[in-house]
Amino acid sequence: MKRLNTLLLIFFVLVGSTSLQAQNDIKEKILEIATLEEKVMMPMRDGVRLATDIYRPKTDEKVPIIFSRTPYNFNSWGDGKERTRTMERAYEALKHGYAYVVQNERGRYFSEGEWDILGVPLTDGYDAFSWMAEQEWSNGKIGTLGCSSTAEWQMAVAALDHPSHAAMVPQGYGAGVGVVGSYFEQGNWYRGGAEQLLFHAWLYGVEQDKFKPRIPAGATQEDLIRISRFYDLAPENPPVNWKEAFSDLPLKDVLKNVKGKKEIFDKMIIRKPNDPEWFEGGLYHDTMDFGIPSFWFVSWYDVSVAPNLELFNYVRENGADAFTKENQYLVIAPTLHCGYTRATENTIVGERSVGDARLNYDEQIYSWFDLHLKREANDFIEKTPRVQYYTMGKNIWQASDSWPPKSAILKTFYLNSEGNANTRFGDGKLTPYPDQRGKRSDSFDYDPMNPVTSYGGGVCCTGNAVQGGAFDQREMEEREDILVYTSDPLEEGIELSGFIESVLYLSSDVKDTDLTIKIIDVLPDGTAYNLDETIQRIRYREGYDKEVFMGKDQVYKVELTPMATSNYFKKGHRIRVEVSSSNFPRFSRNLNTGGDNYDESESVVARNTIHHSKRYPSHIKLPFISR
Repeated sequence: MKRLNTLLLIFFVLVGSTSLQAQNDIKEKILEIATLEEKVMMPMRDGVRLATDIYRPKTDEKVPIIFSRTPYNFNSWGDGKERTRTMERAYEALKHGYAYVVQNERGRYFSEGEWDILGVPLTDGYDAFSWMAEQEWSNGKIGTLGCSSTAEWQMAVAALDHPSHAAMVPQGYGAGVGVVGSYFEQGNWYRGGAEQLLFHAWLYGVEQDKFKPRIPAGATQEDLIRISRFYDLAPENPPVNWKEAFSDLPLKDVLKNVKGKKEIFDKMIIRKPNDPEWFEGGLYHDTMDFGIPSFWFVSWYDVSVAPNLELFNYVRENGADAFTKENQYLVIAPTLHCGYTRATENTIVGERSVGDARLNYDEQIYSWFDLHLKREANDFIEKTPRVQYYTMGKNIWQASDSWPPKSAILKTFYLNSEGNANTRFGDGKLTPYPDQRGKRSDSFDYDPMNPVTSYGGGVCCTGNAVQGGAFDQREMEEREDILVYTSDPLEEGIELSGFIESVLYLSSDVKDTDLTIKIIDVLPDGTAYNLDETIQRIRYREGYDKEVFMGKDQVYKVELTPMATSNYFKKGHRIRVEVSSSNFPRFSRNLNTGGDNYDESESVVARNTIHHSKRYPSHIKLPFISR
């Protein structure tokens, strides 16, 4: 055992040394071509100062700026993947003739003030733009770039329309989307009125305690640089087994039970989907202006692919002016959250190979910035399709003038059975014609204490609780509480590219429950790869501004939020739909009581029935591509 511990110690020392060496190497390259100013304390209008690192190319000419604001640690001293990635991004920007500016959100690490997820003043972004534009080395043009938490703030700040904010590249930006169209995401906190549990785990890892060590107000840049070599203010949180932690009830005690920092969580967990506080922070809602040219990046297996696509369409149709509408571009990759550059010759997402999904991302991004920040007359517009999307199954990049492609035709497929669609061994069928017979339905018992386990899908940030991507669902489909509807083998290959709409008719013996749905590609050997999924909390079926509970055994029409994909179903493949009432722990469990759920520990078992008859035609609309 002693020898094993010694070997492990040597391994981690070597790994850390290799990472640190890589960081030192990229830093040396940067200093050959640039000047680095660390811990510049940029003042906001209320006197709070935000810690900022500025990488400037060695030139006497004024340069445009690529700006990234983040809650993560980018301290250039010490080891760490985020720090290395920051310098890699800076080096790439410098090579293309840009200054690169990275800043911590207020209250994070060396930035002053109090941090609140998406609750910091929007004016922080506006003030940062003003400060950068006034620097003598700046040409006054600023582009924003980043994925996930470095993207989510960009949309709401764009609504302020700062004159120097010339272009943006938001990637994996769903956590910044509040309300757009039919989606009440509220920053990925909800889907269909059910909590997405990703932020429960994410907040544990990033929320900084109110008792954290603090730098004295007014510390000089010199002092901050000096002490940052020894103290980077990055807490080391004990690991958590989130598979177990998410199972504890009540939900409001999840962070308390793992001894996490819960001040922000405590405020968020009690908010309902239409709570006024969602509209007071840093989320973007479709009631806000938008006037910034944008190059959007989305992933098929990200946590909020469909809402992200909806936002792209909204801006194209409702931008502030013709120039804004015309300057919206989109890339949809077959990867996990922020996994664009990790695509390879044989890209594996989950356990499915989707082929060579590489794309010249950096080339396109800097051509975009050159067009808008340098005003270069380049060929971006001529060379770049409006929408570049990857079709799985065909395993190719395709181009379109819109999303969905204009050739997409919604075709309706109906749920059918003889009354026993439970499990993949049942008689559930997905057919192009409705059942014309009398009362037809399938029922299952949903027990919140034994929920359907999340297996793959579009996820982020849930630790070991859920692994994202495409996985063979057959073992899951042996559960009696999953209804399975499968088409006949396809006589010819078909491409589905677009939004997928679904309508289910439900009756239940409880006041409230959830409905989940999943779209699946079934191979001839039976392998069943998940494509997308969604959920609807039934109390919000009539809108998120009110709760309407069910009457026992009455039948209700439930329209679920649209899913989205681009997948080629080869000849002999089958299209499958799964229906259930849980997808845990991607989404919280509905305890079926009609209560608040988040503060409850007791549940009841629901007897849920999906109706599919002439009167109640449960169905799904699939976007067939006509070639």
